[in-house]
Amino acid sequence: MLNQIEILKYKKGQPIISEGERSDCAYIIEFGSAEVCKLLPNGEQQFLGVLAQGDIFGELGLIDGLPRSATVRALDGCRIRKLSQETFVSLAKQNPKALMPILKILTNRLRQTLKLVDRLENKRAVSQAMPAGHL
Repeated sequence: MLNQIEILKYKKGQPIISEGERSDCAYIIEFGSAEVCKLLPNGEQQFLGVLAQGDIFGELGLIDGLPRSATVRALDGCRIRKLSQETFVSLAKQNPKALMPILKILTNRLRQTLKLVDRLENKRAVSQAMPAGHL
């Protein structure tokens, strides 16, 4: 099965995936690092974080096939393993326990998103509660 995983190399600054593009695979950083950014409604890029060796990204595309939710760009020279949907499905059938790391990542990211939503809601509630003269 490992021979079905494609190895890709990226140079510093090169996009690995772009927000909005077709999504049908995941990536695992073998070495190097990459930044994750999201396009805001006003056209600005919002930095979301850094990925390093062993990190997986693009995993949502393995499951739902919806367009990419963020852009990932190489911060330095990167060597990355590309996990196709076919390989993922084959792995799920042959060794379901091997999916646990991906499920843990998804769960962790969902928890982080929920915490962010809570913080944003709290900020909004506080700003709405302040009288206009105190802004």
